[in-house]
Amino acid sequence: MTTAGEIMHPGAECVGEYDTLADAARTMRERGVGALPICGDDQKLLGILTDRDIVLKCVAEGLDPNRVRAVDLAIGRPMVIEEDEDAEQVLRIMEQHLVRRLPVINHPDHKLVGMISEADIARHMPQERVAEFVTTICAEKD
Repeated sequence: MTTAGEIMHPGAECVGEYDTLADAARTMRERGVGALPICGDDQKLLGILTDRDIVLKCVAEGLDPNRVRAVDLAIGRPMVIEEDEDAEQVLRIMEQHLVRRLPVINHPDHKLVGMISEADIARHMPQERVAEFVTTICAEKD
């Protein structure tokens, strides 16, 4: 059985809840990633911030990314998976909730230990299952 911990990108770096979107965008550029987990001062996961969020929910709305904080875009509770869960469960969660990135937490501390992206899935899962996953994730909503 392949686990979430085996396919994840370890050591996910958080953007702080009070960091600006401009700071988050610079971190994304430096790390070569399109999303960062948003963590509180207590390292609790508050959400996921994507480059698309910055563009559509800040820049396109005429807001200043030097003033808007990451926590302002942390809406709802993020989906997560524990690192010892089966990789097939990772795919089911991502497909069910139509998410392209999934934070991985450890047990029992529930601390962020990594992230799983579409690229991680493509590298570690059978080709047929990757094709099914991509079809589901990319399907247009009714």
